[in-house]
Amino acid sequence: MSDRKYFGTDGIRGRVGEYPITPEFMLHLGWAAGQAFKRDGQRNSVLIGKDTRLSGYMFESALEAGLSAAGVDVKLLGPMPTPAIAYLTRTFRASAGIVISASHNPHHDNGIKFFSPAGTKLDDALEAEIEHWLDRPIEVCGSKELGKAFRVDDAPGRYVEFCKSTVPNEFSLEGLHIVLDCAHGATYHVAPKVFRELGAKISVVGADPDGLNINLNVGSTHLGSLSKAVLEKQADLGIAFDGDGDRVLMVDRDGSEVDGDELLYVIAAQRHAAGTLKGGVVGTLMTNLGVELALRDRGIDFERAKVGDRYVMERLIDRGWLLGGEGSGHMVIRDCTSTGDGIVSALQVLLAISRAGSPLADLRRGMSKLPQKMINVRVGQRFDPLGRHDIVTAIEAAEARLGGGGRVLLRASGTEPLIRVMTEGQDESEIVKIAEELAVVVENSRA
Repeated sequence: MSDRKYFGTDGIRGRVGEYPITPEFMLHLGWAAGQAFKRDGQRNSVLIGKDTRLSGYMFESALEAGLSAAGVDVKLLGPMPTPAIAYLTRTFRASAGIVISASHNPHHDNGIKFFSPAGTKLDDALEAEIEHWLDRPIEVCGSKELGKAFRVDDAPGRYVEFCKSTVPNEFSLEGLHIVLDCAHGATYHVAPKVFRELGAKISVVGADPDGLNINLNVGSTHLGSLSKAVLEKQADLGIAFDGDGDRVLMVDRDGSEVDGDELLYVIAAQRHAAGTLKGGVVGTLMTNLGVELALRDRGIDFERAKVGDRYVMERLIDRGWLLGGEGSGHMVIRDCTSTGDGIVSALQVLLAISRAGSPLADLRRGMSKLPQKMINVRVGQRFDPLGRHDIVTAIEAAEARLGGGGRVLLRASGTEPLIRVMTEGQDESEIVKIAEELAVVVENSRA
């Protein structure tokens, strides 16, 4: 991705009002995407969905205008989870799907993600083609060829039915009390319907978006509110989504947080026991070593991809496997959907619980996580930490101290100006100390 001017590991993202997250750029991006996506001899259409950020209205209009100028029709979905746009792009046979979202970031950030006609993230070649058109001035097609815009009113209902279709017809949540945290984001109106229609008793937090409160002390990045609600309501478990609905984390009945690594293990272990895993599991460089060890104890192959669900998907396709994910709660379940989907992933965890006949609190005990420490060091501009001699020297010294009993990983965030410092090992106090020392080295090196 180093040759990209605009695209990061998950689309284009930044602070609203600061280039390139401006109306002018989004107009140009819409036109450039239209040029890249449209095919001669057919009426081309692109779907646009968004999360609940106030700025989404502004960028939706700008993208619509740019696509129309390129001669591409637009179908407007309104606030919908990111994976819903992926699904609807497939079902509408659209040329592409566009999501206006900054995922788990605060309201003052926003961004753009694209989906191919197959509902998958774009490959590098198509992103490069969009950037090629971004370097050219907008040329409006003839007035007879301008794209039209349509509002898709039944998008939420279509997606709710799709989510329910990913579990067996006989599957029921009857008798379960679940607390949902929708992060004041894109799942606020669809997630409660899915779980209620499957029979669960539902309590909901984080489902009153006002355009500014997305991810604010709620959702998968702030599980405190969910833990408190689960305990107060004596619920069986809690489910937390992020702002755009492609991640999921959980809370068990005693209020303990259950991260994506543990959820991935729960699904993998149950599928392996049922004979439906079909291959191994893909994690990332950040996946806790405890996952790898627990899966291998069960005879399940495990491989690591680069951080980012697109890289997990690429490795799964290469290996012909079905299941992968990240500790952040991105999970890819290829026999259910074409991209990370928080609601679908949550249903797969609940299916595993149902088939095992044991609560989440018990199933998660099948693996033991190694202590892990993550420190995010904010930088003025992202850089490759492995390209700095002082940082590499510090990493080598840290690895020598761990003596093969742990891991050290430094990487630049693909979505924010951060260098992520991660250490993992048997001795928690030692890995915390090492992480803090490495963070200081990065701080001193960032200039």
